[in-house]
Amino acid sequence: MSIKMPLKFLGSYKVVIRQGETEKQEICQKLTMTPIAEQEKNATDGESSPTHLITYFCFGCRRILEGRLIENREDGAVFQVDERKFEFCPSIRMC
Repeated sequence: MSIKMPLKFLGSYKVVIRQGETEKQEICQKLTMTPIAEQEKNATDGESSPTHLITYFCFGCRRILEGRLIENREDGAVFQVDERKFEFCPSIRMC
């Protein structure tokens, strides 16, 4: 499944990380969201298996996540990673 939100390699994005009642906001760059191949998904089986590999840079640190796409909008995307939710949106728009 492709991501509806336009991704620009040199763009800045806002990421909101939610876990329970806590929420943390960051700005990230070089955001990529790559679908995971069907063969790899079938190996793990289950409803909670990851659908995308998400890579981004935040304050010079490279972050790599495997998450399940739960919301796919043109103005943002939300992924479930273990017990956390990661919401990505263009930095000019507030998530």
